[in-house]
Amino acid sequence: MKIVALETFLANAGLRNYLFVRLRTDDGLTGLGEASLEWQERTVQTLLHEWVEQRVLGRDPRDVESLAGELIRDQYQGGSTVMTAISGVEIAMWDILGKLEGKPVYQLLGGRQHDRLPAYANGWYGGATKPEHYAEKARQVVEHGYGAMKFDPFGTAWQSLTDEESRTSVEITHAIRRAVGPKIGLMIEYHGRLAKEPAVESILTMERFEPVWCEEPVEPERVEELAEVKGAVRSPIAAGERLYTMADFERLIRLRAADIVQMDVAHCGGMAMSRNIAALAGTHGLRIAPHCSIGPVALAAALHLGMSTPHCMIQEAFGEFDVPWRDALVRGWNPLSRGQFVLPDTPGLGLDLDEKVIAEHPYKPNSFPSLWDRQWLDGFTQNQPRR
Repeated sequence: MKIVALETFLANAGLRNYLFVRLRTDDGLTGLGEASLEWQERTVQTLLHEWVEQRVLGRDPRDVESLAGELIRDQYQGGSTVMTAISGVEIAMWDILGKLEGKPVYQLLGGRQHDRLPAYANGWYGGATKPEHYAEKARQVVEHGYGAMKFDPFGTAWQSLTDEESRTSVEITHAIRRAVGPKIGLMIEYHGRLAKEPAVESILTMERFEPVWCEEPVEPERVEELAEVKGAVRSPIAAGERLYTMADFERLIRLRAADIVQMDVAHCGGMAMSRNIAALAGTHGLRIAPHCSIGPVALAAALHLGMSTPHCMIQEAFGEFDVPWRDALVRGWNPLSRGQFVLPDTPGLGLDLDEKVIAEHPYKPNSFPSLWDRQWLDGFTQNQPRR
């Protein structure tokens, strides 16, 4: 079996553009991957065709781990762009392998460990500007059946919090906690905004609300500082979405700088790399919660990883707060119901592209606002939850 074609498809989904990858083999099998990367979708697309394509054509997709390892070795410079391109084709090869074996990918990764995975909602608070707005939107999330939700209450803060930013973040979190009650999990997202001391101060202030975790409180590459933050607070720490190499994750895990490891399957090298990171985390008694803020193919990959990992805690879910045509891009695939993910036994990843729908929603440049731009607060998504 040989790979004979690499195709890419760009589609706009409001807040983001999704970049899908499809591989074809000489015996007619196809495999899907996703290589979406905010602000860099066309760059990744170019890299896929100018650099990755020549290295995968003619190769056997059953050699997925050695081929992905060669790509990671050969790319030389590293970083999110090239690792996203590599991840996209690696995921597509696993989809082919599942179809070849007649098994879902999670069976190839070690077998089912969960009948279902709990979901936590993200993307639900778009357009909220006041604590009462966050509270009302949070109630809607609970009505959808979610037992947990994540949000960033810090405005456009960078490195430190002004008195007003600190006060507002507490007021927003308090309003959400009052609205949803004590049993709903709250994940507080920092987006790497703060320096070490302000991060510790903020997390200590937030501990009264009993967060499930505080996520990425300091810049992602500052793993040693993250470990110091973790040592100074009681709340669990989550991190890892913006790490891209096994060496980075080894450092994060060895230092026990986080309680929950959040590799992103679509950015850190793909399924096998994520499985290896998960195994390393497990040997240190840490849980995983795969990050996934992009499209449905990346979500499928994250779910197959999570379903095959005993210490997978929960899975991020944007789908019900995305554009109405999200599911149509992949022929209606949607494994989410009432705050739970359930995967069928469909071979491969279990979904397929609808090229007609993709063509109806063409790429839009710079659709994702900067997290330090007022636009991200006022309109990062205006879509209401789909019922």
